[in-house]
Amino acid sequence: MSHGRGKSDRGVVPKKLPNKAAGEVPAAAEVVEGRLRAKGNAVQQRMSRRSMRVYDVQTALDGIRQTARGRPGAKFTTLMHHIYQVERLRTAYMACKRDAAAGVDGQTWASYGQNLEARLLDLSDRLARGGYRPQPVKRAYIDKADGSKRPLGVPALEDKIVQRASVEVLNAIYEADFKGFSYGFRPGKSAHNALDAVAVGVTVRRVSWILDADIAKFFDTIEHDWLVKFIEHRVADARVVRLIKKWLHAGVLEDGQVTRSELGTVQGGSISPLLANVYLHYAFDLWVEQWRARHARGDVVIVRYADDWVAGFQHRADAERFRREVDERLQGFGLALHANKTRLIEFGRFAREDRRRRGQSKPETFDFLGFTHCCGKTRKGKFMVLRITSAKRLRAKLHAVKDELRRRMHRPIAEQGQYLRSVVVGHTRYFGVPNNGARIGMFWLQVGRLWHRTLCRRSQAKHLSWKRMTKIVAHWMPSPHICHPYPNQRLIVTTRGKSRVR
Repeated sequence: MSHGRGKSDRGVVPKKLPNKAAGEVPAAAEVVEGRLRAKGNAVQQRMSRRSMRVYDVQTALDGIRQTARGRPGAKFTTLMHHIYQVERLRTAYMACKRDAAAGVDGQTWASYGQNLEARLLDLSDRLARGGYRPQPVKRAYIDKADGSKRPLGVPALEDKIVQRASVEVLNAIYEADFKGFSYGFRPGKSAHNALDAVAVGVTVRRVSWILDADIAKFFDTIEHDWLVKFIEHRVADARVVRLIKKWLHAGVLEDGQVTRSELGTVQGGSISPLLANVYLHYAFDLWVEQWRARHARGDVVIVRYADDWVAGFQHRADAERFRREVDERLQGFGLALHANKTRLIEFGRFAREDRRRRGQSKPETFDFLGFTHCCGKTRKGKFMVLRITSAKRLRAKLHAVKDELRRRMHRPIAEQGQYLRSVVVGHTRYFGVPNNGARIGMFWLQVGRLWHRTLCRRSQAKHLSWKRMTKIVAHWMPSPHICHPYPNQRLIVTTRGKSRVR
């Protein structure tokens, strides 16, 4: 078939063959014209039907999601081949942080990528035949807001790749099971979604009491036996279950010694947040949903972000009963509420007036995800949940900035300015919620003062005037601003039945 007068199909082979020099191989033949090779050309290599199959990563995940949603009780028996596909491993490698610290293998993102395809093929082969062995994670510590140290683990790069690939496959299953009030470490959900859920739930529902709770040392007290049982509710592929067990028993390398435990998951790996959500889904979320439907006499609002959760109640009796029974429920799975971080307070749109009638002070506040939640009012006098930066979080961040500036005291101003710009931008992007402008402005001002003090101390020259310092701060540190909408603009709350907030 021709595509117009004088124009032939691109796939048509010229009838006259090119001239060849005597003794030359066909590859050295004279080129006639730039046309594509005809289909079925004898020179083309023969390919088997299996080798011509292309694994579509997205299509495979869509099939798993569809099955998980359509069959809630189904168990998946063949999942491992989705994990060890080279395409998925390559995607997981590209998703890893390029400047992350190296694990016990010493491999960085750049060094591993020097011979990427060969490494991924070898990793895929070891996963397929069961020869993959995870390495112990390297122990590291970060500072917490209360001054203590939070232990973290730095997995080897290959372990990061396999864990990311596994999380992508398992998320396609468990996202169909997880409850709507679970927000931590889930695709499409963030800490601000959880904050909006708390604000809207307390505002639109009849909430007068808040139970602010935290599970003590959650990641360190997860029981492996229970976790494996929970995984097997949905995953019947023995190879995937063995892979998860290998990560749980890989151990931690600290001071040259490897320690292994039958409790806990190491924070820092890609698989740990998913395993934590699976554990709390069966140990906490399902029980909360049943308790709310069977025992609650009034409205109940639940918002959970990892091991930190907030529960709002209409009646105090419901709140007190829930606190007792949830503690018993968690103890059955090796967990316990943090005694110092779990408290019941009067909070809501009726709390201020009720406390005033009893001759009490204004309602108490509670902290959740770095924000202090207070009972406030709009300009029209309506109730609203006021969210401001937690004083503890603010002090901890300023202290960290002070220490870092002291370490960079004699570095160029441009280097210091780039560091402070990243600090201010990151702080604003998280804490820039409506009605928190004063706190983020205070942080910006305090950081500028710390920088001014550092520049004055690093030299014995004339004192740096604040007028000149203002120009330096204006150049390097962007002004703080509100970058998040109001909670009711981003979150749509619907109700189904009694005391259900989704």
